Amino acid sequence: MGKTRALRKTARCYPERTDRKPARVLDARVLGDGLRAGAVAGLLSGAPSTFDALRRGTDPLAAARAAGNLLLPAGSGPGPLLAAGAAAHVALSLGWGTVLAVALRRTPRPPVVAGALAGAAIAALDLGLVAHGPAGRRWPLIRALPVGPQLADHVAFGAIAGAVLAFREAGRGRHH
Repeated sequence: MGKTRALRKTARCYPERTDRKPARVLDARVLGDGLRAGAVAGLLSGAPSTFDALRRGTDPLAAARAAGNLLLPAGSGPGPLLAAGAAAHVALSLGWGTVLAVALRRTPRPPVVAGALAGAAIAALDLGLVAHGPAGRRWPLIRALPVGPQLADHVAFGAIAGAVLAFREAGRGRHH
């Protein structure tokens, strides 16, 4: 291949000045959708572990206080742990909702399915690597929770966030 031909081929790899710039990864609309999805999913996704605790006759607020252990020592009182758990849960929910708003736009899967799969991946990170890995010794209240209901909460979070994101897109006339 001649030098001129090789240079032309290489030049095509770069966008022309007239080419449209790629869409931003996070614009105001995506951020707003992510915050809404995270808020709704955060409010509803604790249902599996709450129902499981009620069914077993255990404390339905144990998971909320355990989330407080992310910010406070396990020996802190139940009130401060509950307040810290609410703050941690809000922050994590809004953050993951925003991540999902960006990520789910880039997959061909239906948003609820992709969200549920993402929730399982988040659970693998949160529960597998963090809570039950070497760092988990810092969070004994989280380690003490039954894993199944916590996994169900994470999958529910992703599925609910996906449903909210799909609803918002459908409202704009775009279907996934």
